This record gives sequence, structure tokens and C-alpha cells, in this order.
Amino acid sequence: MDGHSGPESGLLVPVRITDKIKPFLWYDGRAEEAVAHYVSVFDDSRVVAVQHYGEAGPGEPGSVMTVEFELAGRRFVALNGGPQFTFTEAVSFSVDCADQEEVDRLWARLGEGGEEGPCGWLKDKFGLSWQITPRRLIELLADPDRAAANRVMQAMMNMRKIDIQGLEDAYRG
Repeated sequence: MDGHSGPESGLLVPVRITDKIKPFLWYDGRAEEAVAHYVSVFDDSRVVAVQHYGEAGPGEPGSVMTVEFELAGRRFVALNGGPQFTFTEAVSFSVDCADQEEVDRLWARLGEGGEEGPCGWLKDKFGLSWQITPRRLIELLADPDRAAANRVMQAMMNMRKIDIQGLEDAYRG
């Protein structure tokens, strides 16, 4: 049925075959390790497919070339591409967090062996940058009381891991 399925009523419902756009992440031989780590951190995550290098290369025949995976339902591809390219902060993944518990958990897990940065940013042990962002931060920064929103921004600028209570205190002045 043209990539669609539906109930007997005849209504067609799209079936997700692949994501049209997927982030493609380049690793120096650590794609499998990175994917295993990320899948262990996020709920609704899994390895989708693993492709191996063939005789045509450029990797060792039989070694893992790519790992397609999902994190919280979003598709990614990890490539064992070699040392030619590394991650920079120019690209990061922002993670929407419901509360301080989620911020704390993700900060600890993604930051294991990595490097803390300012304003809720960190680099994981593979060099990939993440923004661990509580929803409340976005709400407070969008508040029509611009003086309060500016106090929240100033407070955030002085934080590493985002502290929601600290943001709330700044908001109230």
C-alpha cells in the first residue's frame, strides 16, 4: 500500500520507514562504544543496524563501518571514520529535561570521562557536545518580564550544570 497501512476503515496512516534527515557522527574507531553508551543513557533507545566494511575499504574488512541507532526515538548514524575529523562545539545536541532529577542524571551519565562546560554544556568522553537544558530555563527566559528574564540569563551564565532552583531564585530577584 505505498508505504502506508491503515485500519479497515480505509484510512491510510503513514508508516515510519526512515528519518529523512539523520545526524551522522564521525568517530575514530569508537562508534560502537559511543552508541552503546548513548543507548544506555536515554530511554526509548536502541541499535537499529550495523554495517561492516567490505574488501573495498577504506576500513579493515569485517570491521564495523556504521551503527544506525535511535536515542529517545530519534535516528542517528555513527561512523568509524578514522582520526581525520573531530567534534567541535559548533554542533551540539540539546536535551530537553523535565526536571532537576533528569538534568542531574543526564549531566552525570553524559559527563562521565568528559568535560564540563558553562551554561549547561558538556563534552562527553567521545568529544561530542551536549546541552542539558531544563524546560524551566526556556520558560523563564521567555517570560515577558524582561528584567526577571535577564536575571535568569545572568544566573545561567554563572552555572555549569543548570540548577533550576538557582534560576527560580534569580527570577524572583
